[in-house]
Amino acid sequence: MLSTSVPNNCTFSPASATPHLTINHDVAADLDSTNAFEGPEKLLEVWFAPSPTTLPPTAPANGLKAVPADTWVPMLDMVNCKVLSVLESDMMDAYLLSESSMFVFPHKIILKTCGTTTLLLGLQRMLHIAAKHGFPYHNANSADDIQAAATPYRVFYSRKNFLFPEKQQGPHRSWKQEVKYLDDMFDGGSAYMVGKMNGDHWYLYLTSPNQQALTPPRTPESEVEGARIPVGTSFNAVPGSYHDETLEILMTDLDPENAKQFYLSHASAVASDKMAAEAKEAREEAINSLGGLEPVDEVDVFANGEDLDSDMLDSVEALTTEGHALGTVVSESCGLSSVYPTSKYPDARVDAYLFSPCGFSANGVVPPPSQAEGGKGEHYFTVHVTPEPHCSFASFETNVPGGQSGRTTTEIIEHVVDIFKPGRFSVTLFEAKAAAHNPYCMGDDESNGWAAKRLVDPVRGYRRIDRIVHDFEDYDLVFRFYEREGWAGSKGARVGEPASPTSK
Repeated sequence: MLSTSVPNNCTFSPASATPHLTINHDVAADLDSTNAFEGPEKLLEVWFAPSPTTLPPTAPANGLKAVPADTWVPMLDMVNCKVLSVLESDMMDAYLLSESSMFVFPHKIILKTCGTTTLLLGLQRMLHIAAKHGFPYHNANSADDIQAAATPYRVFYSRKNFLFPEKQQGPHRSWKQEVKYLDDMFDGGSAYMVGKMNGDHWYLYLTSPNQQALTPPRTPESEVEGARIPVGTSFNAVPGSYHDETLEILMTDLDPENAKQFYLSHASAVASDKMAAEAKEAREEAINSLGGLEPVDEVDVFANGEDLDSDMLDSVEALTTEGHALGTVVSESCGLSSVYPTSKYPDARVDAYLFSPCGFSANGVVPPPSQAEGGKGEHYFTVHVTPEPHCSFASFETNVPGGQSGRTTTEIIEHVVDIFKPGRFSVTLFEAKAAAHNPYCMGDDESNGWAAKRLVDPVRGYRRIDRIVHDFEDYDLVFRFYEREGWAGSKGARVGEPASPTSK
């Protein structure tokens, strides 16, 4: 075990403006990733209002953030994942899960799960929780009715083709079944397959708001149709000042030597060397800074000494969970923590976890710099790594606006790709159209297709294989697929998931 000590006069409490971390020590202590194999995640994003400032009057002032953490647990049980830790901030709570991540905003929820999780089976419970906490519902007399389901503003569901589709459960056995499950639940959904049918591809299901406002309601043709949840009928358009974009990088065929840094044995060795050197340097600096004063006493945070009260001991025990401690070491040593550095984002925090014997997950909370336009809101990034050679995969997702960090979107992509060194990867940039500049979405305004214009630069060391642009009603989507220069691996999809595009 690593030996770490802190001076008596130090505190473990974060500053009030800093995101606050809570670790579920019972779950985190013995988590093992031996049976984890399906890296590509299922990604669900459900909006219950157009923005944090347009919540319905019946909802709490902080919207879904008012939901206690324990309330989400039964829903996550249905999905088959557990909460490892929660990073709380003013505008967003980031849940690090045993299988990926969940982000709770005042107006929306993002749930991303890997492996054989049954993500869509938790959707009905998610809608019920929102109804119980003040969001409008249409199908019950009371929010206490277990059938009560909040009416979403809009819904997104997406994923890459699975590496091991035959292992999936519930509605996730095929894209066709997933689409049917969502179509049976929501009105006005559309499904797409983006990319090569006989190669790596990406699936997307989305609903558009205000469907009923544009089309008069009609008599349902069946009981199933009548039971569907209308989407987006309670709200007007998104405020022009509210920016929404998501960048996702999905990487396969990771360089085996480079992937060793995401193994417990490798990280433990790095941590021992790093912490021994840092402890020695910090001790010397502290003594030198005292001048003629006596050095401060130290406390072994792992000892059962009487110098710490019970509350502090509990805090220390939680903060030193091995998976979290080594996760922090890995996020710093691999370069992940410098994607959005604290020099630019002083209040940014990273919550990382290294699994046994291998595997890595991290959530980053990135409050915008004080000088950023708008100055409010909350951004995130999330990373998940499966390093085993036969199923290697890594994902990076963020909603930090492109250019806010002083770097282009392509530079962010290059930074991330350099961390994982994949043989192949895809990039999706999903961005709301600039309604403030073109409120009626008419003509050839230069704001249209902005996402496509941002992904024009080449990625160093890689050859672009595919480029697809979708122009949706109020979003632009750009999909790109790359192979490493000199790539000698298979040119087809990693597995034979049946490509059965379904659209409405």
